[in-house]
Amino acid sequence: MTATGTASGERRTELDAIRTLVVVGLVFFHSALVFDSRDDFYVKNAETTGVTMIIAGFAVVWAMPMLFLVSGLGSWHSLRRRGPGGFAAERLLRLGVPLVFATLTLLPVPQWLRLRADPGYHESYLEFLPRFFEVRFDLTTFPFVLRGEHFESGHLWFVVLLLAFSLILAALVRWVPGERLGERAAAAARRRGVVLLPAVPLAALTAVLGMEEAFAGWSRWAYLLFFLFGFLLAGDGRYRAAMRRDAVLAVVAGLVLLGVGMPGFLIIGGDPFTDMTPAAMAVRTLYGAAGWCCLVAILGLLDRRSRPAKPPEETGSPSRTRRVYAYLATAVLPLYILHQPIVVAVAYGVVGWDAPIIVEYAVIVAVSLTLTIAAYDLLVRRTRVTRFLFGMRG
Repeated sequence: MTATGTASGERRTELDAIRTLVVVGLVFFHSALVFDSRDDFYVKNAETTGVTMIIAGFAVVWAMPMLFLVSGLGSWHSLRRRGPGGFAAERLLRLGVPLVFATLTLLPVPQWLRLRADPGYHESYLEFLPRFFEVRFDLTTFPFVLRGEHFESGHLWFVVLLLAFSLILAALVRWVPGERLGERAAAAARRRGVVLLPAVPLAALTAVLGMEEAFAGWSRWAYLLFFLFGFLLAGDGRYRAAMRRDAVLAVVAGLVLLGVGMPGFLIIGGDPFTDMTPAAMAVRTLYGAAGWCCLVAILGLLDRRSRPAKPPEETGSPSRTRRVYAYLATAVLPLYILHQPIVVAVAYGVVGWDAPIIVEYAVIVAVSLTLTIAAYDLLVRRTRVTRFLFGMRG
């Protein structure tokens, strides 16, 4: 945990911005699933289209990996301040508490509305709840160890994985010292293109283990690699300099890999997410490599454009931009937890309309965004109890 190179504790506001962009973008993404002809979303419109998944493919290749990478970056600073034990305890409070609370209060809603879409289903929400929580313990699907006929982790799979990865990281830091290896890797990153090499293990893992559609098109263990890579990148400023330097190279590599690989998902037949045919493994290899190139390109280009904000003592008070960033940075997890039940509830009331898809989609997005932000601002952030339940600091 020794800082090397030019690593510092400065807050990178562009990372807050990209996290917020991804979470807000999930409202658009999940609203689109209502109309997708392939995905089995909770609420489905009578008229569907295959265009939504094609468009979404260019976002899922980098969006959720970015959240795990940025979480890994933040974990380095948290571990350095608190140590492994303190970090594990903090993660259990900041992630475990909202996970339990949301599972008990919000997670059953989309599943109940899925059943309510059947005209022959008349069970009330209170009657459905006990059946939702009929679960069994199953380690074979780790870290999703609770299974049931109606129970699911839903959109909280991200929180489950992030909590599990954080606890794994705390154990690794305590028992697996890696200062010498980290120093050598950071020194190697001075060479052009070396910062793109993590694409190789990601491509291999994606090809061999396949892609899990329920987890936004990536294997859960690929997310672990993104998280650990983020942790390693935060420990040495030479990685950050290398990402700035190689950002354009990453853009070119990412576009080439996507341009060659993405059409393969549409033309090779079968299930390219899981089939072990040479063609399916080839397109997954390109997809896995493209994901890392996209992250390097986005972070490198954003870092090039970012400028250090003036300190408060120079302006007399925090700037408006700094206040907005602070508001959004603390809102990310609550917004993520709140958004999907709200999207499903709004869509449930809209899909019966006799209107074009684009109109229904615009209404679902606009209403869901408004309600999600209002729920966060009015019901979550204003009291200590609700802030604690949603993983916010007091």
